[in-house]
Amino acid sequence: MTTSNMKSIPALIRNSVMIIRRDRTGRPMPGRAASSVRGSHKPMSEMNVTPFIDVLLVLLIMMIIGLPAVLHKTEVDLPTGPGNPVDSISNTVFIDAADRVYWNGERVSRTQLRNTVMHLAALPDEPQLRFQPAPSASYNTSVQTIALIKEAGAGKFAFIGNHNHKDFAK
Repeated sequence: MTTSNMKSIPALIRNSVMIIRRDRTGRPMPGRAASSVRGSHKPMSEMNVTPFIDVLLVLLIMMIIGLPAVLHKTEVDLPTGPGNPVDSISNTVFIDAADRVYWNGERVSRTQLRNTVMHLAALPDEPQLRFQPAPSASYNTSVQTIALIKEAGAGKFAFIGNHNHKDFAK
């Protein structure tokens, strides 16, 4: 295509026409067979972030509009001062490696344990009952003791010392 022929092509099309590179003698040059008239030979390596920013702004506006306004508040008067520590009475049921049951460090029978738990469950302010079996205590004795405590009516019951049983499978 000659220069005179290119003048007849509209400017928009002329800028996108691919031409063959030629040397001084008019023969095609080796290498790239075609190039654009603009002279840009590299692919675009930057990302256009404008659409991304536009989408983020639209989402931000939608989120701001979509959040409900605080229409009501609940005023709470918090206590000031040192406060009084809660004196919580707790009792511990312990089972040793020989499957003996202890109430606060004293050895008890199953009947004594049931009577004591029933008495505590009847109190208006029931104390917490903590259960702590030894790591080598039998599972059967532990289950029977928990069942006894449940049947006696204990309402506040907690397991303590679970970190001792991390090697349960051994």
